[in-house]
Amino acid sequence: MSSIIVVHPDFDRIWPYSADHLLQLWQEQGEAELIRVSPDFQGGLDEVVNRPGEVTRLVALGLPVTKESVEPFAALKEAVIIVLGHGGRAAQEVEDSLKERGVKLYVQPSEGFWGQSVSEFALALTLCGLRRIPQLHHEILTSIGPWDYPLEQFGDDPNFTNGTVAGKRVRIVGAGNIASRYASFVHMLGADVAAWDPYAPEPSFHRAGSRREWHLDRLVRDAEIFVPMVPLTDSTEGLVTAQHIRALPKGTLVVLATRAGIVDMEELRRRVLADELSLAADVFDIEPLPLDDPLLGRHNVVHTPHNAGRTLQANQLWAKMLVDQFL
Repeated sequence: MSSIIVVHPDFDRIWPYSADHLLQLWQEQGEAELIRVSPDFQGGLDEVVNRPGEVTRLVALGLPVTKESVEPFAALKEAVIIVLGHGGRAAQEVEDSLKERGVKLYVQPSEGFWGQSVSEFALALTLCGLRRIPQLHHEILTSIGPWDYPLEQFGDDPNFTNGTVAGKRVRIVGAGNIASRYASFVHMLGADVAAWDPYAPEPSFHRAGSRREWHLDRLVRDAEIFVPMVPLTDSTEGLVTAQHIRALPKGTLVVLATRAGIVDMEELRRRVLADELSLAADVFDIEPLPLDDPLLGRHNVVHTPHNAGRTLQANQLWAKMLVDQFL
């Protein structure tokens, strides 16, 4: 059995550690080889693989694959072909050709590998938003003033939700892979957790320690920490409307860690800039944020540059979920 992985730099840029971990997992099973092509590579798979007729398992990541380029792989039994870094599939004629030859084609799921990374990051954003950790860190770089507390060692902002997670009313939009993990974290810390998700099964709620809320309009009414946490799709774009944002109690901390497009960002910006809400966000309506964006550097905003899901562990899990599909 010969297992070959061919990787384009465009894929490595998005998942820099996945191909190497995939190789490691396959080498534990037997012979395997990793081939990295150059950024300007325009040839076929058969041009970079020695003895393609002996390959039984093939993973092609981030490079174009044609029907002609897979024909020399006469012994191929299983394959994954991802033509874009984020998971684009091969042309239909390529898939049809391989299936006609009895080759098993696998498709990498679009989620699951970064769930733990994003949910942990969202918890960190929550803690930073509650305790103003980034703001205090920045202040002590330029002044000794923050050490002289007006109130003994009290650095929180009482105008917004602050202090501990314990006892807070955390209201989550979503109960999927990321949201349910986040719910379990804040529940473990003692929060009162409620979530709205009309598509999630009941176990997604009670296993995470959250109460199921059946109405989104009602979810926002008593939030102290509000966390929209669904993926961005055609059906979720703008799901949290301006009306929902206006209904949030004054002082609510809003945490954004999946996609900003699920929220009416115009209204959210308005309320944050008016000091009515605080914000802890890894995702924004404009990315990268311009250096003159009014959200940057505010006393009531924690911001990071959309990197919640990119960890070594997410890369490794990406590879493991792919390997697990092979016989």
